[in-house]
Amino acid sequence: MSETTDLAVLEIKPEQAPALYVANGLDAYLDQIRELAAEVPDVTTKKGRDRIGSLARMVGSSKKAIEEPGRAYLKQLKEAVKPAEDELRRFTRECDTIRDQILAPRAAWDVDQERIKAGEDARIAAQKLAAQIESDHEIALLLNDKFDRDAAEAKAEAERQRIAHEEEIKRQAVEQARIEAEQKAQQEREAAARREADLKAAKEKAEADAKAAQERAEREAKEAQERTARLAQEAREQAEREKQAAIAEEQRKAKAAEDARLAEEKRIANEAVARAANEAHRKKIGTEIVTALLGHTSLTREQAIEVLVALKDSKIPHTRITY
Repeated sequence: MSETTDLAVLEIKPEQAPALYVANGLDAYLDQIRELAAEVPDVTTKKGRDRIGSLARMVGSSKKAIEEPGRAYLKQLKEAVKPAEDELRRFTRECDTIRDQILAPRAAWDVDQERIKAGEDARIAAQKLAAQIESDHEIALLLNDKFDRDAAEAKAEAERQRIAHEEEIKRQAVEQARIEAEQKAQQEREAAARREADLKAAKEKAEADAKAAQERAEREAKEAQERTARLAQEAREQAEREKQAAIAEEQRKAKAAEDARLAEEKRIANEAVARAANEAHRKKIGTEIVTALLGHTSLTREQAIEVLVALKDSKIPHTRITY
């Protein structure tokens, strides 16, 4: 990759999130980042080292540009579940209030029976009623301050109804109302249990999905980080190998230059030796010629040397000195 190639600025729009933050949804961005990371600048130059830092910063910026919208999308998914939870909580509270109103006649009847049967029986019946109301709310897992206030108001209303209608309530009618109320309360408890189970299952599924998405995102982020680190390590190793190869090449060139220099020095020395030997040989031949001229002619030494010079310079036709 050319050192001038940079990663385009990454931007995730909100409407892209559902299609991107799924299994393998970010592969296209990872491919861009991997292509960027494939560049191997020259670590032996300042420009190359600066480029390595720039590439690393671009990878970090790309990671942030993808991760932050993903985190916001996960938060949005979690917040989307809250309205359903709040509405279900409000609905169950209202159902509890309606149920308590339905149970009010039974409470009034119980109070009437307490008056008839005596104070102790009335206390026991009231405790059972309170225990029944508390049990109903424990099943729904929605106990709160409002329930306590509603329960107190229901008891107060039951007491007022008992005072206002104690002479009018007939035993059989009240008994029938009690039976129907208990049946309806049982149905409500079963429905509340089903709703609670459905709500719990939906909440658990939403939490599991969100957790899985987060774990997947974290796992993919970790894998991307590990791959980036591995590629960086491979790039460093490649750069080191190239550096060592360059050093070896420089050493080879230096050795070749040194060998050439030594060879040239040897050639010059050999030529000097050859010239010296040739000069000595030529002097020997010249000496022998001068000696022969002195021995076989009446020439003086000076004249014999003049003849040698004339022969050496090829000034005398048909003659040549063979060295």
